[in-house]
Amino acid sequence: MFFETVKLAVQAISRNALRSVLTVLGIVIGVGAVIAMVTIGNGTTAKVTADLAKLGTNLLSVNPGQFGPGRASSEAKPFNYRDVEAMKSQLLGARAVAPLAQKTATVIYGTENRSTTVLGTSNDYFITQDWGLSAGRTFLDSEMRGGRAACIIGETVRSKLFGREASVGKSIRVGSVSCEVIGILEAKGQSSFGSDQDDTIVMPIRTLHRRLAGNTNISRIFVSARNGGETAKIQRDIEWLLRERRKIAPGKEDDFSVHDMKQIMQATAGTTAMLTGLLGAVAAVSLLVGGIGIMNIMLVSVTERTREIGIRLAIGALESQVLMQFLIEAVSLSIFGGIIGVLLGLGLAFLATTALGVPFIVSSGIVILAFAFAALVGVVFGYFPARRAARLDPIEALRHE
Repeated sequence: MFFETVKLAVQAISRNALRSVLTVLGIVIGVGAVIAMVTIGNGTTAKVTADLAKLGTNLLSVNPGQFGPGRASSEAKPFNYRDVEAMKSQLLGARAVAPLAQKTATVIYGTENRSTTVLGTSNDYFITQDWGLSAGRTFLDSEMRGGRAACIIGETVRSKLFGREASVGKSIRVGSVSCEVIGILEAKGQSSFGSDQDDTIVMPIRTLHRRLAGNTNISRIFVSARNGGETAKIQRDIEWLLRERRKIAPGKEDDFSVHDMKQIMQATAGTTAMLTGLLGAVAAVSLLVGGIGIMNIMLVSVTERTREIGIRLAIGALESQVLMQFLIEAVSLSIFGGIIGVLLGLGLAFLATTALGVPFIVSSGIVILAFAFAALVGVVFGYFPARRAARLDPIEALRHE
């Protein structure tokens, strides 16, 4: 009897194929949107986490000034060479300490020119950023001390200025300074925030200060902890050291900030996960709309088939059988919409993640949950029309025109 009921339900759906397809669109869109949003969100979270992990989970970033409401970072004085040397000598758990100063400059080679970011730093910068070279070498001690115009260029700068031509050993003009290319950085590609990490030039910090900046300001210091080192302890040591060097009285607020990349990575991953959940919840509203559409169509179907229901009840059909038939119709529509929605959601997510360059990470849990929710919508919103059909009075139903 159950299979006969299923057969009747499928026949009723197929008789109004176009209406049935339009009815399940809400379910299709709802399930597809939930799966697509969550999958894209998971891929974005993984991409952001991986990009931040490239900087190292044992990396600390030290900046002059405090950032936040009511805090003016511009009032804080920048760091200097003596601050860097003090960190190198007094931070026992530090693997590398890299000062950083930067300036935007026009770079020229032959007839090619472009505006790019010039970083002044030391060889420790490549350790803290876990950034190797694809060709050439790093700076010599004599180049660091003497401020020689030697530079290491990113892959974007190399391709734009030199094309297929060899670049190591050639001279380029950075601003008004003629600089010898001694190395090429390994390509890193786009960051999670959309900036080209390879569009950069690195030179000794003293060279940038003397030839381009005209000052000795250091805008940031990167500190990399030793493997297995405790970044929290190093962070406390940095804060104690800088408070002493910058003569900050007890009880006064720091005029600098120390950020642990591990904490930033965890906070960023948590934020993207929360946004993913929010987008999924918004998309799930479509499922409720689709459920209302199913209930509406099933109520119309009951009204159209009142005479048919009356005949079935009059010749001995049980109320439970009529209830089961209409309930199966509603659930079948939901399940069909759920299957199409899963395929549509996965397809859209694949296209979107490919276009955005983020990993395609399918959560089997969210696929099962979305499909199960679609089936539940069919049961919940199909029950009332089915119950109404089962409770029709046979005599009144037979009188219905």
